[in-house]
Amino acid sequence: MRTIKKAIALEYGKNRAPIVTAKGEEEAALAMIAQAREYGVYVTEDPKLLALLSRLKVDQEIPTELFTAVSVILSWVYWLKGMRPGDEKTAPGSAADGPAANEAMPADAAALFDDLSRGLDGLDGIGAAGSPQA
Repeated sequence: MRTIKKAIALEYGKNRAPIVTAKGEEEAALAMIAQAREYGVYVTEDPKLLALLSRLKVDQEIPTELFTAVSVILSWVYWLKGMRPGDEKTAPGSAADGPAANEAMPADAAALFDDLSRGLDGLDGIGAAGSPQA
């Protein structure tokens, strides 16, 4: 069975919570990832989180059940960009120089991210028809 390549784009910035800004499969997903890397947007992979986010609509805020998992990713991005939480609300997009975009996640953050990813197994109802987030 062939795996379908998927991508989800999230935006936080001045929003109250991260929102889904784009979704793509196959060629569209590959194009999204290539364009993100071209513009210096950080890309990570988490099949469980991707499956849950895929249930959301474009322009929909992520549900509170995913805040912790997404915040780990955002924390990693802040670290890579040399930012602190809250900088995204005021900075016009020019963060302090940080590590390169292709730098690996620190081991302690990766371990926490793995723990959170395993915890996503119980959240299968997110975004499903009839759930409050759908």
